[in-house]
Amino acid sequence: MGGGGQQTEQGEPGGGKAAGVYTWEEVQKHSSKNDQWLVVDRKVYNITQWAKRHPGGFRVISHYGGEDATEAFTAFHPDQKFVQKFLKPLLVGELAATEPSQDRNKNATIRKDFDDLRVQAEKEGLFRAEPLFFCLHLGHILLLEALAWLMVSNWGTSWTLTLLCAVMLATSQSQAGWLQHDFGHLSVFKKSKWNHLVHKFVIGHLKGASANWWNHRHFQHHAKPNTFRKDPDIYMLDIFVLGKTQPVEYGIKKIKYMPYNYQHHYFHLVAPPLLIPVFYNFNIMKTMVTRRDWVDLAWATTYYLRYFYCYIPLFGLLGSLGLMFFVRFLESHWFVWVTQMNHLPMEIEHERHQDWLTMQLQSTCNIEQSFFNDWFSGHLNFQIEHHLFPRMPRHNYHLVAQRVRELCEKHGIPYQMKTLWRGMVDVVRSLKSSGDLWLDAYLHK
Repeated sequence: MGGGGQQTEQGEPGGGKAAGVYTWEEVQKHSSKNDQWLVVDRKVYNITQWAKRHPGGFRVISHYGGEDATEAFTAFHPDQKFVQKFLKPLLVGELAATEPSQDRNKNATIRKDFDDLRVQAEKEGLFRAEPLFFCLHLGHILLLEALAWLMVSNWGTSWTLTLLCAVMLATSQSQAGWLQHDFGHLSVFKKSKWNHLVHKFVIGHLKGASANWWNHRHFQHHAKPNTFRKDPDIYMLDIFVLGKTQPVEYGIKKIKYMPYNYQHHYFHLVAPPLLIPVFYNFNIMKTMVTRRDWVDLAWATTYYLRYFYCYIPLFGLLGSLGLMFFVRFLESHWFVWVTQMNHLPMEIEHERHQDWLTMQLQSTCNIEQSFFNDWFSGHLNFQIEHHLFPRMPRHNYHLVAQRVRELCEKHGIPYQMKTLWRGMVDVVRSLKSSGDLWLDAYLHK
């Protein structure tokens, strides 16, 4: 049964008429760019053509080509009945009755226990947001923006006040970054369209960036964290080598784009100061223009119009551009350390085909909870819980954390918790370790 992918009804794959019965081996053959199938709840779908129209971008859904995507599908989509309207025409059949529900290295027991935890969290209302929390968070961002401008407009643009203004604006920008992250993950409003709309306001008008750029990039990271060629956050343009595998591969091949054994030193000169003001700014603008994303470009334009209207009269054109770059420079340091301390010291590997819980825990770690750590990191100190439940409002992470830890203990999966300082130090340590692995392979293998 299913050995030949036989069809019980006639119809073209992806046309909604076919009802074949397939084995995992057959599904896994459809994993190329021009031929992609995936499985959700034992149903087999041909996504080859539709992937280009996927609202989250074609890459994130393509990363599950030839695989079971049930856990990722559940994690990302709040209204699964609505999404079924798009899946139904893509149906080509189902798994044979003799086939397990999970594929490859995915553990059935872990998967069931985690699904039970997610269902229980939903019953307890942990996926419902507190409007007051997000209103207060937005309020303190707007207050910082207003106070920064009022200070220099009323008391002058001395070096001291300008520096204080830059710190306040960088704080506002960083906190707006965490806030747009909430709306981008659809974790505030019940209706996705309201999350999308406010997301465009926060990331576009308050930060001058693109919601679609962020979505298409960030959901790839969540779908396959720390996975080479699938997670864009570890695509380092050959400036750095990461993890334990890539350095050895580069060393054996005698690849030396940079002196990687010194990467823990030049990291401080490249990543924290330049990621946002140089790489992200250029990449975002290029993406909006090349993809003709005029809506996001219009939102971003409103940020620049507001900023220059406020600050050119005070600093002039060059002065306001300098202030903007310095604010991005400060924000970039904040962003890099917070985001990298949860991922860079963890396992960074090629595709491993693991169940959701195992995959996320091997690539993420937590930072200790405190009022400051929660605020400073936008609750991404609960990176484990965020990756397991990306749609959960961040103010509820601490309510589910203990049960996640117990589930990990039950299955022998390490649950790492660090201090804020240890998390930052481990970023540098991991870069040094990877650089040493590269040098040894480069010289001796």
